Amino acid sequence: MSSFKRILGDIDLTRDLTLLLLIGGLYSLSIALSNTFVNIYLWKQSGEFIDLGIYNLTVVIFQPLTFILAGRLAKKVDRVIVLRFGVIFLAVFYISVLSFGESAEDFLIVLGALLGIGYGFYWLAFNVLTFEITEPETRDFFNGFLGTLTSAGGMLGPILAGYIISRFTSFKGYTIVFGISLALFTVAVLLSFFLKRRPASGRYLFLRVFEERQHNNNWRLITNAHFFQGLREGTFVFIISVFVFISTGSEFAIGTFGLINSGIAFIGYYVASRVIKKQYRKRAILLGGMLLYLAIFLIVFDVTYTKLLLYAAMIAIAYPILLVPYISTTYDVIGTGWKAAEMRIEYIVVREIFLNFGRIVSVTAFIVAVTYFNQDKSIPILLLLLGSGHTLIYFFVRKVDLPVS
Repeated sequence: MSSFKRILGDIDLTRDLTLLLLIGGLYSLSIALSNTFVNIYLWKQSGEFIDLGIYNLTVVIFQPLTFILAGRLAKKVDRVIVLRFGVIFLAVFYISVLSFGESAEDFLIVLGALLGIGYGFYWLAFNVLTFEITEPETRDFFNGFLGTLTSAGGMLGPILAGYIISRFTSFKGYTIVFGISLALFTVAVLLSFFLKRRPASGRYLFLRVFEERQHNNNWRLITNAHFFQGLREGTFVFIISVFVFISTGSEFAIGTFGLINSGIAFIGYYVASRVIKKQYRKRAILLGGMLLYLAIFLIVFDVTYTKLLLYAAMIAIAYPILLVPYISTTYDVIGTGWKAAEMRIEYIVVREIFLNFGRIVSVTAFIVAVTYFNQDKSIPILLLLLGSGHTLIYFFVRKVDLPVS
């Protein structure tokens, strides 16, 4: 018990906190197994960047729309039920990918919509539950430990999926991998039944919380920061894995990339959650953002697999440094906002609107670049522009003024 206590630190690990970490870990493992390979699955069928752009743009359009709906539902029914809706839609997404088979490229918008809806329901509920279950004293631990679990899933998932896919001809390996993901989602749903019921009441004041940006400077700054976070994430979330596949022609190579990235991040999130104290959050966000931008120069010109692996290692160091203090700061801003306890759902929804708007701008810019310009020249320039998003976060967060606790 004493050794377990040393690992956790001075943290009161409640049942709901443990369950939420387990559900988040299972979700991350399932996504790590399959999500990267859905883009490769589609790429192998069409070989067109524009198709990946359309698919991913549909995802990031439906995600914020679902967040708005999920927020309203979360004010009427139990948040845990909303979480289950998300997992169900994600399961339907993978069933659809399997059903469409080698014709999946003809159903890009359907697949993107299902995934976006699943993400919207899941993440609205998960983020609200995170806000309710954690306290300022446990928030850094939760974000860091969840990052550690995510990285553990990220180590096991891609390398296992890459191995399975590479062992079979045609698309049989993909069928097995997507089936495993469905099983993990099922376990996550079962665990959700053990979470304490958290019914909500009151009116759904989404527009009022959106307008709160005019009255609360911290809220305006943190939502602007999320737009720039989305600006990088929108395109980078799928283009890097395609680069790896183009460079090697091997799904197992993608798994190796994921193993290196998540193996280093696994350690990084644990260290970041223990080392980065509240007074050092802004400096850590600046350092993490700068490292993320510098990493891009490894891959924008003359892409090789070796450089991609170095990129994987560098961002694995940078992301924990940035995200652990950044996410904690975001929740602290929400926690000190207007009627935070009553309006926590609306705050989460508005935050996601800005994050996904950044992603929409990002993927739209990608589609324009590959449609109207030479891909070999336009994509590197685009990545340099969009990749600055995480660095620009600091210039908003540095002005956030939270009360000293």
